[in-house]
Amino acid sequence: MATLTIWRFESAGGADEAVRSLEALSKRDLITVHDAATVAWPEGAKKPKLRQLRNLAGRGALSGAFWGMLFGLIFLIPLLGAAVGAAVGAFSGSLADVGIDDDLIKEIREQVTPGTSALFVLSEDAVIDKVKEEFAGQEQPRLIFTNLGADQEDRLRDVFAEERTA
Repeated sequence: MATLTIWRFESAGGADEAVRSLEALSKRDLITVHDAATVAWPEGAKKPKLRQLRNLAGRGALSGAFWGMLFGLIFLIPLLGAAVGAAVGAFSGSLADVGIDDDLIKEIREQVTPGTSALFVLSEDAVIDKVKEEFAGQEQPRLIFTNLGADQEDRLRDVFAEERTA
């Protein structure tokens, strides 16, 4: 089953560094990344920069329209055309089915601010201990959201919390 996770970084470049780590892990078959997107908000910029990883494709990949609509909802980036307005309503309703509701959108808005970045990842089959090793020495992310079960989410949080206290 694919897992959606959203990570926040304390720097505008943290998410891009994490993408490089994910790509290395993927090449070694230690995680299957179906799709990912980053939001980088440099200090002083009026709005964040959004980037979808285009080299990822397959059964679980999300479309550019998905990321565009999601980021439009989160960061209030104007979307094209009045017809999109109706689609946004239906889209936001379908996001609630996977746990992305108004409260989460508000939380992401509050946490991803100028000087920070975020990584949105759709993945599966992660070898958590190897993921932790790959991220050692990097800026440690804060998990904002996951659709994992409670036990799995706690384990994921513990893995990255161990790194902070070490």
